[in-house]
Amino acid sequence: MSAKVFKWDDIPMENLNDFIGRKIISGEKAMMAQIFLKKGGIVPLHQHENEQITFIPQGKLKFWIGSEDAEPIILGAGEVLLLPGGTFHKAEALEDTLDIDVFAPPREDWLKKTDDYLRK
Repeated sequence: MSAKVFKWDDIPMENLNDFIGRKIISGEKAMMAQIFLKKGGIVPLHQHENEQITFIPQGKLKFWIGSEDAEPIILGAGEVLLLPGGTFHKAEALEDTLDIDVFAPPREDWLKKTDDYLRK
């Protein structure tokens, strides 16, 4: 694969539900996504083999790590969360939020659009 420049504005928005949209850039070994969450948007409890780095440039997300019974953490603008592969997690947008996620390896379920947990 050779180097390539992308512009987020040129990547079409994929609307997953009434609260969540995303844009994806993927290479062979890593993937980056812009996730747009409206206030009240929920990413249901799930896990995946991929290591995940979540950066919040604007907005605020509440995360449950491990289970829905876990003490939630709040991730705000300028903060980063590292989730090892296999970690159960859930998120709720406390305000309109832009979330930048990096995955390694790329999320095959996202690329193949088999991520039904987000499409409800």
